[in-house]
Amino acid sequence: MKIKIATNCGFCFGVKRAIEIAEKQPHSITFGALIHNQKEINRLQQDFGVKLAESLDEIKSTDTVIVRTHGIQKDDLLKLQQQGVQISDATCPYVKKPQKIAEKMSEEGYQVVIFGDAQHPEVKGVVSYASTPVWVIKSLEELKSYKIPKKIALISQTTKQREHFFQIANYLIDYGYEVRVFNTICSATFENQDSARELAQEADIMIVVGGLASSNTKQLFEIAKMYCQDSYLIEDENDLNPLWFANKTFCGITAGASTPDWIIQNVKNKISTLKSLG
Repeated sequence: MKIKIATNCGFCFGVKRAIEIAEKQPHSITFGALIHNQKEINRLQQDFGVKLAESLDEIKSTDTVIVRTHGIQKDDLLKLQQQGVQISDATCPYVKKPQKIAEKMSEEGYQVVIFGDAQHPEVKGVVSYASTPVWVIKSLEELKSYKIPKKIALISQTTKQREHFFQIANYLIDYGYEVRVFNTICSATFENQDSARELAQEADIMIVVGGLASSNTKQLFEIAKMYCQDSYLIEDENDLNPLWFANKTFCGITAGASTPDWIIQNVKNKISTLKSLG
């Protein structure tokens, strides 16, 4: 069986940067999960003593705190600064961009619309920078239930599918008077999505590797499923089922932006031992 890894997949720039920050500051604390990959978080804890805090109450003034890749809410950042803790900001620069846009556009009187998941930490952080209420929508259909105001600004969660974002942008342009559109989907996201789409059209089985809480990994899985019915989402090689590979001749592998190379290679190695099935 042929096994091929997507041309673009795995760690993005922002995640690599965050991991490097954590490795250089052993025994620090991350405020919220640094990235959405529990296996890599476990490695950082075991090898570098990097701990996880889910609330400000868990943080002491003597701690070194790493702000997660997805960013945190503006008020929480201010509280950390007021506590006098040492802060290392690992917020991805691509996430800081929509934060600044939300802040500026709301101050200028625009209704800010975010294409994203309201419960995602990145989106919660972006919303917190706006000085006026924000609309967070998951789809074009959801947007259609709103009355479009005179001035409106559209931004996106960094890991969304650009095709869906453009559909929303076109709708606002058709029905709005003054529309500002900011494409805040990061380049690594659509490069990974394009590579997954291309590979899924060749393969007869697709394995998508990443954290189950990872938004961009779920997007990759949805894309793979569109073009390859036998697509499966796993966290690591232990989730592989040998029965999936019966009579398969071409296995494609892609991985979310928070998936480290060592997990991708473990998956590939495990699949290579299953090639005799069928």
